[in-house]
Amino acid sequence: MDGSSEKSPQRIANNNRSVDWAGASTRSLLDRAQTGDERALEEILARYLPRLMRWATGRLPRAARDIVDTGDLVQDSLIKVVRALGGFESRRPGAFPAYLRRTLLNRLRDEARRAASRPRMVDLHGAERHPSPSPLEETMGSELAADYEAALDRLNDDDRAVLFLRIEMGMKFAEIAAELDRPSADAARMAVNRAGLRLAREMSDVRQS
Repeated sequence: MDGSSEKSPQRIANNNRSVDWAGASTRSLLDRAQTGDERALEEILARYLPRLMRWATGRLPRAARDIVDTGDLVQDSLIKVVRALGGFESRRPGAFPAYLRRTLLNRLRDEARRAASRPRMVDLHGAERHPSPSPLEETMGSELAADYEAALDRLNDDDRAVLFLRIEMGMKFAEIAAELDRPSADAARMAVNRAGLRLAREMSDVRQS
């Protein structure tokens, strides 16, 4: 052996013949993708990209959506996270979704700031148009959305991961169990409930501070 972690395309292709892609865990797919397995990367994209698109669109102000392709932004961020997440971190339940959310949220905030720095448009009557809120802010209100993010930042990666997958990505409990190596859907439900209680306490503290 040459000691390299990279696998040849032929060896990867041979190994892929026996893979149950639909049943493979995300952690196993991450391990394969980090060795250059494009099929594993495609499977991760297929699992996460549609939900992440909806999630990102809800957090990007209209002005930013006018100047950036949300699909390209999300896919680029997802691929970078897959390739950047180290092998040790990828084996920690909750590390991938927590890191993914943090990375993508930072990209969205950068795009929102970039859009806000552009010259403001005026309407036909000469009135200046104010920066538009994101759909999430329109639904929750800007202050409540900010409190939610601040409280979420106070939680650990495991709590952030289960809440992200359940509340923001809309995953079923069985899906969360599979993603985070929980023994059952009931175990995932309990984890979500406990994380939700901690989030509520943190939001209360945020509002009082």
